[in-house]
Amino acid sequence: MHPAFLYVPGERLSQTELSAARIDGHVVEVGDAYIPADLLEGPDVRASSVAALIRPGTAACNQTAAWIHGAGDLPPAVHHIKRCVDRRIRPVTSSRVVFHDTVILAADVRITGGVAVSSPARTMLDLATTLHRDPRVLPWMDLLAMACPETPEAAMVALQDLRRVPGSRMGSAALQRLAVRRR
Repeated sequence: MHPAFLYVPGERLSQTELSAARIDGHVVEVGDAYIPADLLEGPDVRASSVAALIRPGTAACNQTAAWIHGAGDLPPAVHHIKRCVDRRIRPVTSSRVVFHDTVILAADVRITGGVAVSSPARTMLDLATTLHRDPRVLPWMDLLAMACPETPEAAMVALQDLRRVPGSRMGSAALQRLAVRRR
């Protein structure tokens, strides 16, 4: 997607002007930005709309990555990012961003719309291992499985290769249920 089609409030147009254009049907809201109403909303558009929250050295993960990959219509209320570089970083966070200080391997990172995003399989794995702490990720897992049907099986394989991961039993059970439902 060309950046000229992404309208971030306060850059070229104010929030008021963009809201008026939305009411008139010229633009639609996607994440933190607006796009022309006749432009298809794909992963690159979704990633570009939250690019300001994903700082260099980090990648979108968990619910944010699931939404970027096509899970659901609305973005999560709080976005999640992880380190994607080996060195420690000090991310600039806000009340809208949760920073997870664990590394995503380069093989698990995709560049989508100019933004680093965890792969669908890695996203499903992260959501599955988060399930024991936060049951609110289960709908995101279901939506991601609908958008990317191969992810439950890929995440199960990756989870079996890991050792001593908190929440792996509960996550594995959820992944198995999703894989059976997709067959």
